[in-house]
Amino acid sequence: MRPRSVVIVLYDDVQSLDVTGPLEVFAGADAATERPGAYRITTAGPGGRPVRTCSGLRLLPDADIDHVGPAHTLLVPGGPGTAAPDPELVRRIGELAAEADRVVSVCTGAFLLAEAGLLAGRRATTHWAHCGALARRFPDIQVDAEPIYVRDGNIATSAGVTAGIDLALALVEEDLGRDVALLIARHLVMFLRRPGGQAQLSAQLAAQLAERPQLREVQHWIDEHPEGDLSINSLARRVTLSPRHFTRAFAAEVGVTPGRYVDGVRLETARRRLEDTDEGIEQIARSCGYGTAEAMRRAFVRVLGVPPMEYRRQFRPHPNPTSGGY
Repeated sequence: MRPRSVVIVLYDDVQSLDVTGPLEVFAGADAATERPGAYRITTAGPGGRPVRTCSGLRLLPDADIDHVGPAHTLLVPGGPGTAAPDPELVRRIGELAAEADRVVSVCTGAFLLAEAGLLAGRRATTHWAHCGALARRFPDIQVDAEPIYVRDGNIATSAGVTAGIDLALALVEEDLGRDVALLIARHLVMFLRRPGGQAQLSAQLAAQLAERPQLREVQHWIDEHPEGDLSINSLARRVTLSPRHFTRAFAAEVGVTPGRYVDGVRLETARRRLEDTDEGIEQIARSCGYGTAEAMRRAFVRVLGVPPMEYRRQFRPHPNPTSGGY
């Protein structure tokens, strides 16, 4: 098997985890297979000079980016250095991308791909905090703030930091099969693998806490009782407001409607129980307020793109107790 070349772009103020996370996944393929050499990894930066990451860590590239050869996979990490990129670096990324089989960005690395014109007319994502800026600066990109990664043709973009590891695992699974990717995930103590359509933020993190204590108490009630009566009328009674007034106040202070918040909490609770317990699908559906397994299945497919059983299969790889790592 010929090794697939992976070129990882380095530059000043890069996010170190955007580099090392995916790098460890690709490097782990050698340890996970009986035939080492699955990937040939090269880090490359301007002039081949050391770069300082945004955390202060210094990295020494393997090569000058102007002299590195064509790559099977070109990986562009994110970091504060993407805010005002060197035009020559952007130009070189565009040249390398034109020759690559696939192009990958992690976090705000999507901005460098966009500067190079690689995302025009495509669907893409980046770190949730920067999706708005990406959409404003590049209106010809269909920015999706929800998924942890998006693939459009031969270009894949991922959300912040750890999402780059999820995407790298997905690429290894595509190249070398699920068993290899699973061994790497076990070694890294990662799930194999979060579906690309999984939301970047939990329901609680995506929403803000209400200002009024009584509305915050309603949020906590929803979080702790997903199986309960969470209708608008029932929730409004808890704070002695009319359903209309409650709905307006909740949406204004929390940032989402009560119904959408409830949907998010129920889905997240079901996800955790699929990941962490051996409860049956019917039992989880009832305890999370779905009522029936079919209702929960429809919610999973609509939001995550996979049914509950497939989600559990992807999230709960059964470790080999005799394995010492890989």
